[in-house]
Amino acid sequence: MTRKEKRGLVIGGGVATLALALILVMFALKDSVVFFHTPSDILEKGVQAGQRIRLGGLVEAGSVTHEGSTVKFKVTDTLKEIPVVFTGVLPDLFREGQGVVAEGVLDGSGGFQADSVLAKHDENYMPREVANSLEARGVKLGSGAHPGAPKTETQ
Repeated sequence: MTRKEKRGLVIGGGVATLALALILVMFALKDSVVFFHTPSDILEKGVQAGQRIRLGGLVEAGSVTHEGSTVKFKVTDTLKEIPVVFTGVLPDLFREGQGVVAEGVLDGSGGFQADSVLAKHDENYMPREVANSLEARGVKLGSGAHPGAPKTETQ
């Protein structure tokens, strides 16, 4: 085997090892990667039922109902809405009209079965993903939606 052939074999083996490592990493992350969608994204992109996603938007006013420990509400991006069912304890800051991110799966009938719900942590914060998606859809948000933006409060 010539010196050139040995070098080619080493380089080829290295590339094959890196490709195998990349495939293993992608396979390991497949189940832990959760994509963020707004209600409009879900309806437009045809997200498959049973796929684990994060649904973000605003809790629609007047849509929250409690049935024992089960809470039903709608998440909207002001263009579309998705009904959400969640069983458990909601965060203390969960309110109608506020930003929320629910993690779970679509149930196949147009609803969303959430297993965790995250609400904003103070009155001047909205999750960046939610704020960016809502603004991209033309929804006007207050200055508090972007934590780093200067405040322009008027009274």
